[in-house]
Amino acid sequence: MSQYLVTGGAGYVGGVVAAHLLEAGHQVVVLDDLSTGFRESVPAGAEFVHGRIQDAGEVLEGGSFDGVLHFAASSQVGESVADPEKYWRNNVAGSLELLASMRKTGVRRLVFSSTAAVYGEPKTTPIEETAPTAPTNPYGATKLAMDHMITSEANAHGLAAVSLRYFNVAGAYGAQGERHDPESHLIPLVIQAALGKRPHISVYGEDYPTPDGTCIRDYIHVADLAEAHLLAVGAARPGEHLICNLGNGEGFSVREVIEAVRRVTGREIPAVMAERRPGDPAVLVASAARAHDALGWRPRRADLDGIVRDAWNFALSLASEKDERTR
Repeated sequence: MSQYLVTGGAGYVGGVVAAHLLEAGHQVVVLDDLSTGFRESVPAGAEFVHGRIQDAGEVLEGGSFDGVLHFAASSQVGESVADPEKYWRNNVAGSLELLASMRKTGVRRLVFSSTAAVYGEPKTTPIEETAPTAPTNPYGATKLAMDHMITSEANAHGLAAVSLRYFNVAGAYGAQGERHDPESHLIPLVIQAALGKRPHISVYGEDYPTPDGTCIRDYIHVADLAEAHLLAVGAARPGEHLICNLGNGEGFSVREVIEAVRRVTGREIPAVMAERRPGDPAVLVASAARAHDALGWRPRRADLDGIVRDAWNFALSLASEKDERTR
């Protein structure tokens, strides 16, 4: 049994990873300020500490930790453009303090939740780790800066680190699913339209060079993502910073996602065509070849209907809970 600190473990991905760590027999401490996370997303059996990333040092000093899985970050692209200072402060300055605390307490293993947004608008797909990094917004830029910090820490101080870069996480794991506010991800947005919470779903552009004219994106089930993080803990080596992309290797178009939600829910979902959004690439798909080789990871839940079904069941459970509370 090992003990791990999960920063941002009250969020969507962090909560599911914390649950997988517990199921694997480990002790888990979740550190989260609940600014975007939810207390009920912290899995039963995990110790919860309400605090900011700057409080990580105190937490680490109070335990015997084998590693840190780092999810705590501001993550809204649009917000990062409007308020870049918040992102540099939370993501970069906060991570710098976390690395210092880990060094001080002798915790020498880190798995970092990075993003494929560091690649910006790639020239080729699927995207490999050797692709140029050219983020187009402060969110991606801060995540790239965090990766550079981790590399420096590994080289200078022997940190064993793995960064995992991915695009669109989707689906749900038991009682844990997406509940962002505001919501910006396609699958939960289409589900909101199916539930009548929005009048329609907007399709931004239908003239892209893709089979059906709409953008193609790589979707990965949150449980597959969690399994990759647990494999990364075991793959981390002292003095090395391994960077792996995660993805299904093939994507789904906006129209394909809408049709999948229609099939799973059995509901009519109005779709309204809209103008392209500036900077939206036609295809974003990540190559997971390095993750296959270095981590032994392969996605096991790549079926789009299955991903949507899990997300739909979670959305129904949330709606049911809300109805119970208002009675």
